[in-house]
Amino acid sequence: MQRLPADGQRVLCWLPDNPVHLPGLAAREQRHVVVLRFAEDWFVKNPSKTGRTTHRHFWLGEGSSNCFFEQVTHWAPLPPGPGAA
Repeated sequence: MQRLPADGQRVLCWLPDNPVHLPGLAAREQRHVVVLRFAEDWFVKNPSKTGRTTHRHFWLGEGSSNCFFEQVTHWAPLPPGPGAA
């Protein structure tokens, strides 16, 4: 079983269905790999105002790319940057 990321950890995530609007065009493109931040127990700390029942965890995006936990099928830690030991 894959271990969940640490709360607040930024990870690479795979979204099977993630259409993105292309600026300046009337087109969309699938972007399956995105960087998201894991939010452990998000809906325990922030109950849904719409009554949506979902997993208690959440993925916070950069910009407007937030995702419900169940939308992400795979994740991996970000690789270390140049010069990282």
